[in-house]
Amino acid sequence: MRTLFLLIVSFLVSQGGNLFAQTYIELVEKFYDYVEQDDLTAAEECLKSAMRLEPTGKLNYSLLTNLGTIQRRQGHLDEALLSYTAALNQQPKNELILENRATLYTEMGEMDLAMSDYQTLLSVNPRHEEALYQRGLLHIRSENLLLAEIDFEQLMEINSETVKGRLGFAILEKVKQNYIESEEILNYLIGKNPNYLRLYEERAELFFLTNRRGRAMTDLNKVFAETPTPSAEMFVLRGRIKLSQFEKESAAIDFRKALALGYDTATIEVLLKQTF
Repeated sequence: MRTLFLLIVSFLVSQGGNLFAQTYIELVEKFYDYVEQDDLTAAEECLKSAMRLEPTGKLNYSLLTNLGTIQRRQGHLDEALLSYTAALNQQPKNELILENRATLYTEMGEMDLAMSDYQTLLSVNPRHEEALYQRGLLHIRSENLLLAEIDFEQLMEINSETVKGRLGFAILEKVKQNYIESEEILNYLIGKNPNYLRLYEERAELFFLTNRRGRAMTDLNKVFAETPTPSAEMFVLRGRIKLSQFEKESAAIDFRKALALGYDTATIEVLLKQTF
């Protein structure tokens, strides 16, 4: 991040090093310092102040992108969306901003809009590996399994060593209920990438689906021990395992945590009723 802003600083200095540039530089440096201190509110205000100094600045798309990310980290998703969209209005084919907004749309449950951004991103760069992987996952969610397979195959063609391409196929096989094939892929990937926690998340769900709850909990324990912020899906999965073991009070705690993280309210209400 500091490299990005040093480039901004260099640009401003090259424009004459006037008082405005120095003030802008100070705000950018303060922004970085506040991020280092995890004071996101102050970091956000620094970016807004910098843009108020020059509302039509050529580099405002970069500041808006970082503003969106800071707002997103604070849970201000609607504000983050406005910032990313404003950045894209200035740079409509910027791959980083398109990817950021697409992932934000996914986080907000706006799958059609996320798909639109990934389509645009892949029209700009057909070999964008993350976009192919994420679009494949969106195809799975909408039950377009053939299209998902095409995306993962293309990803494997671009990068034969890709972990996410193989992970995509593991998820695809799991959805198809080809559990043996899915487990073989996941075990292989974990053997090669023992610190990639996403793999343990997928295998935990697979173990749960195949009634191996002890093994599922072992994988989940690793995820929860090593992940600063486990996803809502992981709290739901752990809650379901606890529920199956008649640990109703503990399961309810996990379900409520998932709800606080944005999980579907109707689903959580049904699960909570089973804990009474």
